[in-house]
Amino acid sequence: MEKVSVLLCIVLSELLLLSYAQETPLTPAMFIFGDSLIDNGNNNNMFTAARANYFPYGIDIGWPTGRFCNGLTVVDYGACYLGLPIIPPYQSTTSIGRNILRGLNYASAAAGILDETGRHYGQRTTFNGQILQFEATVQQLSQFFHDLNDLAQYVAKSVFVINIGSNDYINNYLQPNRYDSSIFYSGETFADLLINTLSQQLSRLYNLGARKMVLVGAGPLGCIPNSLFIAGKNSCVDEVNSLVILFNSRLIQLTSTLNQSLPGSTFVYQNIYDRFSDMVANPSNYGFTAADKACCGNGRNGGELTCLPLQQPCENRNQYIFWDPFHPTQAANAIIASCSYTQYATDCVPINIYQLAQL
Repeated sequence: MEKVSVLLCIVLSELLLLSYAQETPLTPAMFIFGDSLIDNGNNNNMFTAARANYFPYGIDIGWPTGRFCNGLTVVDYGACYLGLPIIPPYQSTTSIGRNILRGLNYASAAAGILDETGRHYGQRTTFNGQILQFEATVQQLSQFFHDLNDLAQYVAKSVFVINIGSNDYINNYLQPNRYDSSIFYSGETFADLLINTLSQQLSRLYNLGARKMVLVGAGPLGCIPNSLFIAGKNSCVDEVNSLVILFNSRLIQLTSTLNQSLPGSTFVYQNIYDRFSDMVANPSNYGFTAADKACCGNGRNGGELTCLPLQQPCENRNQYIFWDPFHPTQAANAIIASCSYTQYATDCVPINIYQLAQL
């Protein structure tokens, strides 16, 4: 029954954007920062190769929204679990006036923690840029509150989701022909650089009023079809995953450190890595039959080139973990969301996102 109600929420929310929501959402709003895993259209009108506003992207929604998926993302499902409508992109023409009161999505494909990350794609909004956009949003929101204290309470009660860092590997460190980061940094010191930079960025969000923040760990990047294509193998690339593990271990520690050092804050670490690794290792346990290739891609494992305009994707999309060389299918996203945003979800520490929203 819960599954049916959530799916109904998703359908209505996508059609009506911010005009539909439950009467008593668990949180006033949701503000989303990140990259193409959760970008829902912010790159559509940018001069960039990192866009997904063409078919067959969005085939299971009915139109290409700019999501790098056949359907919905983790945060789309997550918003509905928290009683919110699907959060619109910051760059949408409808993201004005009272429509922004339930939150905004600032995520931008190719973005990273480091400003240089993803530059070879063209325009994108870096995490630093997304924070600036949120700062502008706070100014816009002030018109809807009687005083600054009411605005501060609203922001403090809202949930902030930060899913950033994967591109700093895929579109930076692991591309030595384009970036020199792997020349100057070891895996350990590069992870330190990312976490130190991220810590400063999160402090900026805190100073803007954010108090409830979800830090999403990076997934097993060595298991995506693009990594398999580059390595010429059908099993996960351990060398790539070892880099991600270094980053995630520091992100877990950062979560604990910030909880202790920033008064009144609650940081939650969302463990994507272990759940996704288990999905790849044991796909049948989750209803999947294809764990090492893209539903819509080109070349070996569908990992050489991304899904091209009007390309025919696989028909049994719910049986694939990966939609294209880099991104999960809607079916995989639904599982990740249910393991983090539902009442008894276990893939977060120290509490899950449902519990965070209720604080």
